[in-house]
Amino acid sequence: MVSLDVLAIAAHPDDVEQTCGGALMRMAARGYRAGVLDLTAGDMGTRGTPEQRVEESQAAARVMGLAWRGNLYFPDARLENNIAARMTLAVKIRELKPRTVILPYWEARHPDHYRAGEMGYEACFLAGLKKLDEYSEPHRPFKILYASLYADVKPSFIVDISAEFERRMEALFCYVSQYGETADGGALFPNEREIRERLGGIARFYGNQIGVKYGEPFVVKEAMQIDDIVSMPVRSI
Repeated sequence: MVSLDVLAIAAHPDDVEQTCGGALMRMAARGYRAGVLDLTAGDMGTRGTPEQRVEESQAAARVMGLAWRGNLYFPDARLENNIAARMTLAVKIRELKPRTVILPYWEARHPDHYRAGEMGYEACFLAGLKKLDEYSEPHRPFKILYASLYADVKPSFIVDISAEFERRMEALFCYVSQYGETADGGALFPNEREIRERLGGIARFYGNQIGVKYGEPFVVKEAMQIDDIVSMPVRSI
């Protein structure tokens, strides 16, 4: 099993492409091993089949330059933060050994999203317990980040994804079953132009806060250490 530097855990295929795909690509370009673990195959979605969405997620992974992508096939729209799910996720974290984990923000409209955040945090803790599982070695990630792009909160920091934004959109549009021009669910799904405008507007909003074109926001629960207060980025006035 591959050992990862950063692992994004998401409820559905295509979640990370919208919220933290740019940061993952930026880390991959720097030589880090980046991966994604989708908890469900999106089987309750109006469009597409689970098989299609997993296949599309692998195509998106290639565009993003990921070292690994997997799916736990938990039930979509019915995620439960129970001991069986947490144990399964914890063992997978022990296998992948990520130093940094990205989770969905802990408040969201879709219950699967905030439950994925809860499950991810608790599984990261359990993964470090020596006696959790006799067949795998304990591993606890060093850092947990929360992708907060769709949350109305002030980010702890913003990643410049100006160089990655167009490729992030390319990865998102690998999900032809979700974003292709079809009549199925047409009233619920915006067209490609509208999606580009929406996501571009959000990324421009966060990029503007740090003086760049496009950005992705993240939240951490702990304080951040700064060793050089003279060379800190982003001007105050």
